[in-house]
Amino acid sequence: MIPLSLAEVAELTGGELHGGADPQARVTRPVVIDSRQAEPGSLFAAFVGEHVDGHDYAARAVAAGATAVLGTRPVEGVPTVVVASVPPALSALARHVVARLDGSLTALVALTGSSGKTSTKDLLAQLLQRLGPTVYTHGSFNNEIGHPVTALQAAADTRYLLLEMGARGLGHIRELARVTPPRIGLVLNVGTAHIGEFGGREQIAEAKGELVEALPPAAAGGVAVLNADDPLVRAMASRTRARTVYYGESPEADVRAADVRLSAAGRPEFTLHTPAGSAGVIMRLYGEHHVSNALAAAAVAHELGMPPERIAEALSAAEALSGRRMEVRRRADGVTVVNDAYNANPDSTRAALRALAAMGRGSAAPGGRTFAVLGAMAELGDHAMAEHDGVGRLAVRLGISKLVAVGRQEAAWLDMGAKNEGSWGEESVHVSDVDAAVDLMRGELRPGDVVLVKASRSEALWRVAEALLEEGAAR
Repeated sequence: MIPLSLAEVAELTGGELHGGADPQARVTRPVVIDSRQAEPGSLFAAFVGEHVDGHDYAARAVAAGATAVLGTRPVEGVPTVVVASVPPALSALARHVVARLDGSLTALVALTGSSGKTSTKDLLAQLLQRLGPTVYTHGSFNNEIGHPVTALQAAADTRYLLLEMGARGLGHIRELARVTPPRIGLVLNVGTAHIGEFGGREQIAEAKGELVEALPPAAAGGVAVLNADDPLVRAMASRTRARTVYYGESPEADVRAADVRLSAAGRPEFTLHTPAGSAGVIMRLYGEHHVSNALAAAAVAHELGMPPERIAEALSAAEALSGRRMEVRRRADGVTVVNDAYNANPDSTRAALRALAAMGRGSAAPGGRTFAVLGAMAELGDHAMAEHDGVGRLAVRLGISKLVAVGRQEAAWLDMGAKNEGSWGEESVHVSDVDAAVDLMRGELRPGDVVLVKASRSEALWRVAEALLEEGAAR
């Protein structure tokens, strides 16, 4: 972080110093929102949540070395910058820090999309790190809190700042881009995630396109990197002053893939084509959907001057950085567990099912079966029944051995879709909760089987994957 005195923090945030805060004391380490992460020189941001009040942990953070607390009320005996609201205060600090870094940053890159944001960001981060010191969003910390907290990690030696931008409504991305104005904007896709909140894909496209509207003109170095395979994304070219670059499998794409195939293990391989040349890519990640993610990362890296051979080498070496996203682990007894339960929407669930089918076909064990343990996909509104029914049907069409639908109403729709698509009614089973799913799978699994676990985060279905892995370790 760029060092700031508490007097500067107060001035930038419109706050007041309390609790004996020394105006000259300096914040030299990043902002933290968990008191357990406080260290000498950090600033602890105290949020008031539904169940936890960060102010209760202010003294603990300062005892661990935090210079001060950023909060909405004084805490007795604790140096505090008191502000009206913490999120806008963090945004003000981030805006100041990024502005001070403007001359030293090679590029501020922002990306958004309905699905694949975190996986693509993790791929691109590993490419950018080969070009220079890089700060990037960890996990899916991409909202009005995580966004400024990530930006505030940038220091004087940072050359690339990579920020994932999420949105749950119109104006959200526009505000994030105002805090950290990007030079390169990447839009991945317009799908059905949060469609219940937005109302339709056209409204989602309107929100995602706010990123390209925020870019500087081409003459000032602005670049919009757009998915040529998604018509709603491709159409965003008319909404930006920046130079437009396309990626995808379309022949018209500037950065594209050819000869796409999956290995026996379900890992994608392809030939990367860029305006500067071509190179082969053999990925370590699982699922054909990662081809599009890799192309998006490659297009940005190409714009930043990375040669195609280095891009291909970096993509081939890249690993999953964020947990519970297509995490593939093999038990000692030969059962493979795919934990993709961090979150789910119809697009990402369909992609995960296709990856599961490919992994099943490549199973080395004769008679190996595939199981999809699926739960609710949240925030689909009036589209919920049709989307869950469609996913259940797809599982049968792909030849998944059995769908295990976990939960209540949405799970019933998954089960209904599978049974209506199937022939014998044995293609799917509906269970009530995580414990029932674990009990069922314990009695089903045998060497060579592959199990996918996926649902929206609120369902906590990763507990199924973790239990099955513990079961394998016990054996």
